[in-house]
This record gives sequence, C-alpha cells and structure tokens, in this order.
Amino acid sequence: MRILIVDDSVTMRKIISKSLSSAGYEDIVEAGDGAEAMSKMAGVNLVLLDWNMPVMDGLSFVKEARQSPVFGKVPIIMVTTEGAQKEVLVALKEGVTDYVVKPFRPEVLVQKVESVLNS
Repeated sequence: MRILIVDDSVTMRKIISKSLSSAGYEDIVEAGDGAEAMSKMAGVNLVLLDWNMPVMDGLSFVKEARQSPVFGKVPIIMVTTEGAQKEVLVALKEGVTDYVVKPFRPEVLVQKVESVLNS
C-alpha cells in the first residue's frame, strides 16, 4: 500500500508520515507540491494532499489527476487548513475522496485513511 503525502511543509509531511507509520503504513512517498507529486504517482494507492502549496496547489493537482486515465481513480484525501464549508464543497466537487482539516488528531487521520482504503 503506497501512500503519497503532498505538502509544502516538511514538518507537516513528517507529522502525517509518523501518524501513518504508527498505524502500520510503511510505504510512504513525499512531495513538496502538486507538480512534484504528479511525477511520483506511479504505484500510489492513496494521496494525502494539502491545498495551499507553491508551483501547483492541491486543487490544481486534483483536477489534473482526475483527468488522467492512469491516476483518475486513486483516492485523494485533502488535508488542509481550508475548513470552510465552501472550500470543502469545491474540493469534493473536483473529485476529492475525503477531507481532513488541520490541525487534526493522528487517530482521525488514520481513521479517514482506513475508511477510504477499505471502501
């Protein structure tokens, strides 16, 4: 099970990675923005994605990934500070599978990951 964490904050990537590792997920790949993430999508089973990033933001990544015949069905969980209902609805409309608002508790993140992977 390969999980791609996409966030421009190294600290946040480490927090997410540690949360996943403690739940038994070991095959974790990281990217600092959407463009870098697109280059690391091969073999990825799940993407955890921040919204606000340089180069290519999270919503642009979702739009591009959803148009891909190869990556179009890969589940994407948006993990972001953008927690207003308007943003959540926009992200879901564009194809985000689920949504986690920062700051989050590690167990909430793991629960969302397991729910998405088991559906």
